[in-house]
Formats: sequence, C-alpha cells, structure tokens
Amino acid sequence: MFASPVARYLLHFGHDLGFRTVLVDPKPDAIHADDRAHADTVTATVAAGLVDATADVVVTDHDRPEIGTVLREVLDQPARWIGVMGSLRHTAPHIEALRGLGVAETEIARVHRPIGLNIGSRTPPEIAVATLAGLLADRRGRPGGFAF
Repeated sequence: MFASPVARYLLHFGHDLGFRTVLVDPKPDAIHADDRAHADTVTATVAAGLVDATADVVVTDHDRPEIGTVLREVLDQPARWIGVMGSLRHTAPHIEALRGLGVAETEIARVHRPIGLNIGSRTPPEIAVATLAGLLADRRGRPGGFAF
C-alpha cells in the first residue's frame, strides 16, 4: 500500500521471494517507474477480490491522509496479515482514522504495528528485508531472529 522507497524494495525483494506483488496507491502520479517494474499488479484501489486469505498487506506510509479509507477496504477482505509501518515512539494515526470511520475495535486489532523483525533497520532496503523476513517467519509459524 502506497508508493514509497520502502515499497519499492518490498516489491523488488518480494517478487524475488515468490510473493505476488501488488502496489495500491490512490495517487497514480506517486508511482515511480521502478515501482511498476517490480509489481505484478498496480492499481489505485483495493477492489473486491484483490485481497484473499493468503494476502499479506503492508502499508508503507502511515502519514497518508487516505490511510483510514484504504485500511477499511482491506479489513473488509480476508487478508491473512495486515501491518502498518511506523515507530512505537509515534502515535499510530491509522487507529484514530479507522475509529473515525466507525470500524470496530476487533477489526482495528487485526492491524499490526510495528512490523518486521527488530534488526535495527534504518534504510529502505533494510526495512524491506526486516519486513519480508518477519512475514516469512509468521507464515511458517516461526519467531524470527536467531531462536531455533
């Protein structure tokens, strides 16, 4: 969700890892050619049927004004996992946005934050690696990190 430097690396690495990559951004002008090159699908909306029970949805820009509307559309579908990037040091704006749209607390609780493995990532490629590693661990029922 949302074109960004982190989304670009998620699309690139995710595609290489075998994920079906979809970039959703309501602002088509925000989508860079590199984003399009690594996405299997690029769309402006979360259309019915886009998200199935195997989908992992990652919101890469927690400051976008459309975050509540877009997340509500995702929550109306059977996503396996939904997460919003953002530091625990900052307020999670998606929560108030979803409450303002009348979304039930049980649905809001489906949205994970923070996301990814805690590896101290700072750059967009590092954040993408941490996020994808966390998704892979979760899909396989593993804790991530070096616990075996």
